[in-house]
Amino acid sequence: MAKITIERVYEPSDLKSAKRVLIDRLWPRGIKKEALVHDLWLKEVAPSNELRKWYGHDRERYDEFKERYLKELRSSPQREALDQLKELANKRLILLTATKDVEHSSASVLREILEAER
Repeated sequence: MAKITIERVYEPSDLKSAKRVLIDRLWPRGIKKEALVHDLWLKEVAPSNELRKWYGHDRERYDEFKERYLKELRSSPQREALDQLKELANKRLILLTATKDVEHSSASVLREILEAER
């Protein structure tokens, strides 16, 4: 089974053989588009702007954020983007994000879904 990992865009990576997908809705601050090593920017799979702003990386809201985000992922166009990500997850996949708290982020929710649905 191929492994799914999460990496911050600000940290170097030595995994060149994996598909590298940026999953944030907004381009990471301070990084030029040509400087980020990635295969795809799949911003459609990210939480809506409304949900992202409501959550604000407040850990006390994480459980409700996760529930709301899972609901969003069941609807189009996020569902289509998630299906595309599932196809890529058949091989080694790196989910790229700018978030500081990876374990309480949309990236961890996506990894959980992808691993559960294979």
